[in-house]
Amino acid sequence: MLDKLVIANRGEIALRILRACKELGIKTVAVHSTADRDLKHVLLADESVCIGPARGIDSYLNIPRIISAAEITGAVAIHPGYGFLSENADFAEQVERSGFIFVGPKAETIRLMGDKVSAISAMKKAGVPCVPGSDGPLDDDEAKNKSFAKRIGYPVIIKASGGGGGRGMRVVRSENELTEAIAMTRAEAKSCFNNDMVYMEKYLENPRHIEVQILADGQGGAIHLGERDCSMQRRHQKVVEEAPAPGITEEMRKYIGERCTRACLEINYRGAGTFEFLYENGEFYFIEMNTRIQVEHPVTEMITGIDLIKEQLRIAAGQPLSFSQKDIQIRGHAVECRINAEDPERFLPCPGTITRFHSPGGMGIRWESHIYTGYTVPPYYDSMIGKLIAYGENRDVAISRMRNALSEMIIDGIKTNIPLQQEIMADENFQKGGANIHYLEKKLGLQ
Repeated sequence: MLDKLVIANRGEIALRILRACKELGIKTVAVHSTADRDLKHVLLADESVCIGPARGIDSYLNIPRIISAAEITGAVAIHPGYGFLSENADFAEQVERSGFIFVGPKAETIRLMGDKVSAISAMKKAGVPCVPGSDGPLDDDEAKNKSFAKRIGYPVIIKASGGGGGRGMRVVRSENELTEAIAMTRAEAKSCFNNDMVYMEKYLENPRHIEVQILADGQGGAIHLGERDCSMQRRHQKVVEEAPAPGITEEMRKYIGERCTRACLEINYRGAGTFEFLYENGEFYFIEMNTRIQVEHPVTEMITGIDLIKEQLRIAAGQPLSFSQKDIQIRGHAVECRINAEDPERFLPCPGTITRFHSPGGMGIRWESHIYTGYTVPPYYDSMIGKLIAYGENRDVAISRMRNALSEMIIDGIKTNIPLQQEIMADENFQKGGANIHYLEKKLGLQ
């Protein structure tokens, strides 16, 4: 097992990694910004190193400082968590060139799957179903681009190859909009991602967002751990996640899961990862792969009993998978609500000091967070301050427990989105299951 590990992240995921390390007997080094010296995982780690000022670009995105922290503390590995540098191929490459273990895939795999065009090409080769599209980047040939769109059928969507987070995408509903949409998306892609490559896909009108969790050891072993439904979204950001996805049968799970594991073997994947799909009319369409641990990984852990962070650490230490596909059993249902420090009506971040905090409890309740009474939520980072997970023997029980837990939670001193989560849990269409990715925005009047 790894001897000592740098946790190159902050907040709840850093605390989650620290807890897994403690269970495995791994010493921990918490790197932190000047704004985060009082974070819970910093206080609990074996060692801590300040890596710069509050802004992410000066600290959590500063590759030389993170690697230097590993050097001066004698760590052997670096875990990037999610966000920040977790899918940065240059970071992964520099970590391993410096003689440390990167807890995640190899740099070339991150590059392959981080570029949407090359990722789609690799998935088609591996037999993973993809959205009909241009099968490569678009050039400046207007006639050819119009021919692509006619073959695919309107509406189409123009996407930035290096895009993410809902940026670099435009829906085109008629031919006379196409050329301008391509030019605008290309300009946005160059500005935001320093990569002006764009491609075209069929635009699915009312899909659900379903993703498949995988683990692969890079030694010929790969398994899937079922799927999650992440369709409750606002501005392309997930708000509620659950597992398993309502309406997905065991046969469908096996079909898509086997294709994902086969793809992992084709690209020699190493670590935890997630294949993301749009799902409409009984068909799965690959959109991207996240080459890291996901925010919503706890719902998969609850229904499978597998600790995904510990498995990441074992794989990074060179161990093969300790179980096979037949060992994975899905039991019950789990729902996760992201708790954000934000105005529940205007959705603006609300940093500040928490004057009173009480976490919920009861059967099947799990609270993943770094906050405490007296903690000051800084204005420099993502507004998510915790994740509330409810598990039950079926979906109705899980939702009922989530509603109870939300009503018990107290976070005073700042505004949070708890009222929004309560509204979603009480919504009849959410309770029925199977709502599409546009449902929440329509409900909130954002469309």
